[in-house]
Amino acid sequence: MAGAAWSAPQKDAPPARSAPVPRAALLPKGVTLGPSVEGITEYRLANGLKVLLFPDTSRPTVTVNVTYLVGSRHENYGETGMAHLLEHLLFKGTKKNPDITSQFSRRGMEFNGTTSLDRTNYYEVFQASQDNLDWALQMEADRMVNSPVAQKDLASEMTVVRNEYESGENSPGNVLFKRMQSVAYDWHSYGRSTIGNRSDIENVRIGNLQAFYRTWYQPDNATLLVAGKFDANATLARINRLFGAIPKPKRALPQFWTVEPTQDGERSFAVRRQGDVQIVAVGYKIPSDLHDDAEGLGFASEVLGDAPNGRLHKLLVESGKASQVFSFGQTGYAPGLQFFGAVVKKGEPVEPVRDALVDAVEGLARQPPTLDEMERVRRSYLNTIERSLNDPQAVGVALSEVIALGDWRLYFLSRERLKTVKAEEVAASSSRYFMRSNRVIGTFVPDDAPQRALVPAAPTVESVMKDFKPAASSLVSEDFDPSQANIMKRTTLTTAGGVKLALLPKKNRGETVTVSLRQHFGDEKNLFGKSAVAGLTSAMLMRGTTRYSRAELADAFDKLKMAGGPNHFQTTRENLVEAIKLAAHVLKEPAFPALEFEQLRKQMLVGLEAGRAEPQSVASRALGVHFEQYPRGDIRHANTLEEDIEDIKAVRLEDLPTHHREFHNSSPAELAIVGDFDPKEVVSLVDALFGKWTAPANVAPILGKHAEVAPATKMLDTPDKENGFYVARMNLDLNLEDPDYPALMLANYIFGEGGLKSRLMDRIRQKDGLSYGGGSDLSGGDFDRAGVFMISAIAAPQNLRKLDGAVRAELARAVKDGFTAAELADAKSGLMQQRLQNRTNDGVVASGWTGYLYRGRTFEWSAALDRKLAAVTLPQLNAAFRKAIDPAKLTVVMAGDQSKAGAKATGTP
Repeated sequence: MAGAAWSAPQKDAPPARSAPVPRAALLPKGVTLGPSVEGITEYRLANGLKVLLFPDTSRPTVTVNVTYLVGSRHENYGETGMAHLLEHLLFKGTKKNPDITSQFSRRGMEFNGTTSLDRTNYYEVFQASQDNLDWALQMEADRMVNSPVAQKDLASEMTVVRNEYESGENSPGNVLFKRMQSVAYDWHSYGRSTIGNRSDIENVRIGNLQAFYRTWYQPDNATLLVAGKFDANATLARINRLFGAIPKPKRALPQFWTVEPTQDGERSFAVRRQGDVQIVAVGYKIPSDLHDDAEGLGFASEVLGDAPNGRLHKLLVESGKASQVFSFGQTGYAPGLQFFGAVVKKGEPVEPVRDALVDAVEGLARQPPTLDEMERVRRSYLNTIERSLNDPQAVGVALSEVIALGDWRLYFLSRERLKTVKAEEVAASSSRYFMRSNRVIGTFVPDDAPQRALVPAAPTVESVMKDFKPAASSLVSEDFDPSQANIMKRTTLTTAGGVKLALLPKKNRGETVTVSLRQHFGDEKNLFGKSAVAGLTSAMLMRGTTRYSRAELADAFDKLKMAGGPNHFQTTRENLVEAIKLAAHVLKEPAFPALEFEQLRKQMLVGLEAGRAEPQSVASRALGVHFEQYPRGDIRHANTLEEDIEDIKAVRLEDLPTHHREFHNSSPAELAIVGDFDPKEVVSLVDALFGKWTAPANVAPILGKHAEVAPATKMLDTPDKENGFYVARMNLDLNLEDPDYPALMLANYIFGEGGLKSRLMDRIRQKDGLSYGGGSDLSGGDFDRAGVFMISAIAAPQNLRKLDGAVRAELARAVKDGFTAAELADAKSGLMQQRLQNRTNDGVVASGWTGYLYRGRTFEWSAALDRKLAAVTLPQLNAAFRKAIDPAKLTVVMAGDQSKAGAKATGTP
């Protein structure tokens, strides 16, 4: 968030252009120039490292992404999950960089590492500065070859990764697809989940990990991408000095020769575990992403699996047989799998859904996609690619997937191929692979004359790329300063038809513009007993209007390049006026179709039932009920699961239009538009669309009230769940305007909000190895004093009580001993850089404006908060935390399988 003063609208500054990339004559010694496509240029260092530079000044941020061509398919017997485990260990630091996570926190960097079938990548996104970029580059060069991969780190991180494995075992869908992988493949490594086998995770030898690291983490097996605001010449020279100093390895990379044999008959399996929903899925082996059929099969997936326009949705959801359908591919360098499936309410027959699902998928070859279906999918794909190309951060990380295929330019080649895919190709591709003998589902049936799908080998990258001609890029943007003062200077504040407006024009890459509308409905009295109908009314807005069905409305949004919903969406300059008109139509003229209402209600009920035994849902709901202070029917009341189900079942279709007429309006409302647009087009348009839209119901802020609640500790049983959930809370008498609030923000950042380097994660993950993820959250009242301090984490059921002890110990230590000057300095640096980076996001700025306008503030308030944060002293920090946080007041709720924990539960869900 940010702030500033009232001012007249300013003329747009001339658009900033991407910085020039080094050409052959300017290259550092030993660096060779590679291909260039749409602003991205490849270089090759003498040691084999590929470097991609994507300079762009549209945002004052930089993304550094390193992709190693190694994933779970490169693991050997007994080493499953090793690529992912090694990814974790590379955050443990090196001799030169002993505390990487601390630097991430201090610099306010967004960071992560991910592992898939074919590759592992590490990225950092940070505020553009030479110091941040230099640090990130030297750190990545350092951990490429100097990470110790030590036994002491493995001892604690193994349990963290095992906890991540256990978390995945809680999900019916995750377990189902993991089993489908293993059933579908006889020999190829794609038949193993990336997370690995539990016993391999627990028993992998440090020597194996070290050998794996030395083999694959080398410059000739890596691609470094730098995207965002930076000097390309200086950065390439810096990369050459840092990474070029790493010797070219003498080893030869291992070769893999296993080819999955052609499947010789349908396969079936069942996963039998406790749960609250049924899922039926069918999978087919399909070729590599490099194969000519890849795009056609992608179209087939969307034509069948899209909601609400896909054939499976119309066949199964609209008929009431299923509550949800899905489709997705799990593919890569080698032949992969295409999944289709449906979610069925517990107790309802699944066999008819399975049979209809199979018939629809394997019948696509006989009923090719229509012209409308093809254009809808094509438009959706191209819109997604266009949006990613307008965001250097998004395209930087997305390129990891095609880098793993052998050439980053495949991203652009695929886009060109999408433009020419025909319905006949989709049908032909489907006929080759969507057949009985290539199917994984249901039961085994003997067949004397089985059909067999011959899945072709992956072609060479050279053959795929031979006719590729890159298109020229015309995307430009300005170098926008995200300071609060500049946001205020560039924003026009006015009103139109009772709507408060904040208009911030700026030149964006791809001429994107973000719209955020905040509406306010009712008060605590007139909304009494209407929580469920209010939720259903809002959820039904996008399910049909007086002019559009749900499917037609989805098409209309796509045609206007609208991503989001009617209250918050992104579009482009040329589509803005029509997009605002369409959003207003959706908000003002819903049709509330009966069929859609029943589908929505069924989906909501199935979703509620699905959480009946989920540890996080069970624990979170129980915690809310413990702190309950409002009567049943109050909009602030924390419902039990049964109350939610009862309320949703009680809503009638005719209640929705009545609620809409009584409560939905644009007075009061706040609207913010940020991006590439002409403010002159907006004011009169908003007045015309919203000026006379009022509702009879009174509108007033719904305030909370602070209350002291007796602390408690509860252990709830969620049988047959591998992972457990921990959540703790205490109420705070706190308002955002309190003098102590900035100090408490910083203290919370140090304790649990600051990521891996927070005190909480240092203890429960880095030191004790109890949890994969956790953190703390602090909130203050805005119009009231209903503040809250919360802590949450996941852990194995048998570790929940150890986790509770560790959390309480760290909280007590923080209160007793306080925080250090170094922790305060790091928190100020990290938090301030995060806040600045948030303001580079148009959606955040737009939402910030609507929130500020409602509260009678501007981004000046954000600037003032920054100054208060910077001024916090160590005595103030520790005094504020001790005053607000009393460990004795902490209420803790834990949920997990008590048969695994070896302890008796104190409650049941």
